[in-house]
Amino acid sequence: MRSGIKILVVLLLVMGRWAAAQTSTFVVDSKQSRVAFTLGGVMHTVEGTFQVSDGEVKFDRNAAEMSGLIRVTAGSGKSGNETRDRRMSKEILEAAKFDVVSFKPERMLGTIAESGDSTVEVSGVFTVHGASHPLKVPVTLHTESGQCVAKTHFVVPYVDWGMKDPSTFVFRVAKEVSIDLTLVGQITPAK
Repeated sequence: MRSGIKILVVLLLVMGRWAAAQTSTFVVDSKQSRVAFTLGGVMHTVEGTFQVSDGEVKFDRNAAEMSGLIRVTAGSGKSGNETRDRRMSKEILEAAKFDVVSFKPERMLGTIAESGDSTVEVSGVFTVHGASHPLKVPVTLHTESGQCVAKTHFVVPYVDWGMKDPSTFVFRVAKEVSIDLTLVGQITPAK
């Protein structure tokens, strides 16, 4: 009889943990989301945007594991100068060959509130120019009525990661580009 009670208690504990694992899904609205970049230079600073093509992230508010993928169209960079944008797409990012830049979230440190503001640290794999790199970023979120805005800032050492340095003899630019990512979307609650 006692062994039956022990088995029942273990089953209840396991089922309780399983029931508590409630996966929610954040579906990105690509029309409202954006990637802003800033590239410093000796004589000027270049600012622009890239288009988020799509994204979906699955997470449990009470667990560290995450999954999903955020994708950005590599050839969508706009800085206000068509010649510079064509060069960035063709020579630096080689968008014809590497058409997608992506981030695959894997782990989260912190908790995402069901409503209001949250700050978490997300780590995962950032893929650009055909190569994958580990990336850990702080993410601030504001959630209200299922709508969520997630923002992060990070730096990409693009030259160290194998991309061409666009500097010329006269115009020198930084070897790192600052990225400000804003993702807007809907959180579908766990079922």
